[in-house]
Amino acid sequence: MDYGKFKYESAMKAREARKNQAHTVIKEMKLRPKIDPHDYDTKKGHVVRFLKQGDKVKITIMFRGREQSRPELGFRLLQRLASDVEDLGFIESNPKQDGRNMIMVLGPHKKKTEAMAEAREAQAARKAERQGTTDAPSEDDTAEAPAEAVEAPAETPSEA
Repeated sequence: MDYGKFKYESAMKAREARKNQAHTVIKEMKLRPKIDPHDYDTKKGHVVRFLKQGDKVKITIMFRGREQSRPELGFRLLQRLASDVEDLGFIESNPKQDGRNMIMVLGPHKKKTEAMAEAREAQAARKAERQGTTDAPSEDDTAEAPAEAVEAPAETPSEA
């Protein structure tokens, strides 16, 4: 075997391995205990997106002033968020008070590499769909279209 060929093939294998490798990323989302429902839904949407991408999410509740005397508000908010996204992730570290903040970490159910593979497949499917719909119809297709249009209504009442 040629040494140059062997070296090339090993480099290609290493490149493929690096492509499928994923870095562990922790995304952070900061909330306040008295968050508005719409703002909560927006933040929850970001958390859902991060978990779908296979990233861990660190949720931080920031307490200010008198809010520090009511840590149960933050705890309830974190539990609510965890229950809302339990189909995508799990509680990796339980809520704990850290000075003025309360912190919880959510981990995704699926690994980053699986999420990346799904995203690639979805992107390829969208691309194939777009290419299929952007093709201009030929003259033969336009000639057949009226005949199909006439047949379609006839089949619909008989099916019903």
